[in-house]
Amino acid sequence: MMFSIFAVPVSAFGSTLDEVKKIVSEDYKGEIPADLQNITSIDGIIELLDPYSTYFTKEEFEAYTNSIDNTTTGIGIVIEEHKNGIQIVNTFEGGAAISAGIAPGDIILSVDGVSTENMSVQQASSLITGKEGTSVKLEVLKTTNQKETYELTRKKFHVPVVTKQLLYGNTGYISINSFSEDGATLVKSAKEDLQKQGATSFILDLRNNGGGYVHTAEELIGLFPNSPYAYRLQTRDQSGLVKSVKQSSSFPKNTKILVNGYSASASEMTAAALLDQKSATLYGQKTYGKGSMQTFYNLSDGSYLKLTIANFTGPKGTIINKTGVKPNVVTEIGEELTKAHLDTIVGTNKYQKLSALQNVPTTKEFTVTFSNAVVDNKQQKVELVKLGETNSIPVTIKQKSQKQFVVTPNAPLEKEAAYLLLIHPTFQSQNGMMMKNGAYVEVTVQP
Repeated sequence: MMFSIFAVPVSAFGSTLDEVKKIVSEDYKGEIPADLQNITSIDGIIELLDPYSTYFTKEEFEAYTNSIDNTTTGIGIVIEEHKNGIQIVNTFEGGAAISAGIAPGDIILSVDGVSTENMSVQQASSLITGKEGTSVKLEVLKTTNQKETYELTRKKFHVPVVTKQLLYGNTGYISINSFSEDGATLVKSAKEDLQKQGATSFILDLRNNGGGYVHTAEELIGLFPNSPYAYRLQTRDQSGLVKSVKQSSSFPKNTKILVNGYSASASEMTAAALLDQKSATLYGQKTYGKGSMQTFYNLSDGSYLKLTIANFTGPKGTIINKTGVKPNVVTEIGEELTKAHLDTIVGTNKYQKLSALQNVPTTKEFTVTFSNAVVDNKQQKVELVKLGETNSIPVTIKQKSQKQFVVTPNAPLEKEAAYLLLIHPTFQSQNGMMMKNGAYVEVTVQP
């Protein structure tokens, strides 16, 4: 959940413990322990600071920064602290965790027999990661409240920071799972590639993204129109607006941003900046609520202190820390993409909304009824689109009566999936008049 890295070198100041005391007393954004100078260990100091301040050995620091750039040896998970242990935020394809059936929302209760209660992300990460080919044993509380034990083999893997796909309706979908060093550059490249494929609108997915480098957030915000500022920074001594980094191209203003309860730190900075400056529309649930910024200090013995040095809000004051960012459009969990894709399609076409069809069977046929008699012609077009996907579903259209057509999917619909039935203005009445406007129907399939 680290937000920023500035590996600040520290001049030798007696022992490493003395160095830490000096840095905390001068830079820490929070309540400084009253007996700081009498504490006899670094761990004792860390215990009295906020949850995001911690101490790293040189090896732990390297593993942690590698995880932000998505290069690591482990089991393929993103984690965060939880009152019951360590919660899994995301799992990666090709990792041992997802292959074993571990899923987001599961909570790790112990690692190799060591309880994770009150354990930091850094401590848990150091236990879970390790040499390639070695194994790690996890006790996991599933979202079903069942406990499971897994023995997983670690392996080296690199998770793509950015993935992209052209969805139906020339909608470019870009997912960024970490604010890596080159994250904004990768997003910009994905955007331009999708535009070459025909994308005219975009959805940027920040769900389950726990953050990363602050400069990447500043650059990403600079990809959006009317976003001159990235955040308002509040240190111990001052407060002020920080500018975004203007880019050579930008997303359209109707871009939609997906967030959820696991969108944290840099993700929340981006969300708040776009919300405050009305540069995009947010979809999903309230974000995690980590509006504090940390810096790494390189200590004289090669170890590192990660310390909270500031809080930040949106440019116009949207509170993030311990509150989270509330989206413009609040959706149910798992419906963020389908709702954003739906609004993108109908917003572009401006079709009339008809009554939704809910819990339809997988074998559903759709009957389209017109107010006037229509003729069967080769121009008529009805599409069934699975929301969040690239292509429309093949259907067969047959005239049932003078005013009715039956639309039959060529294959069964997917259970619990969301679809959009698009009736394009291509139907013609018997007197030769064409439809003035199209129409659409939202469709959900029964479990």
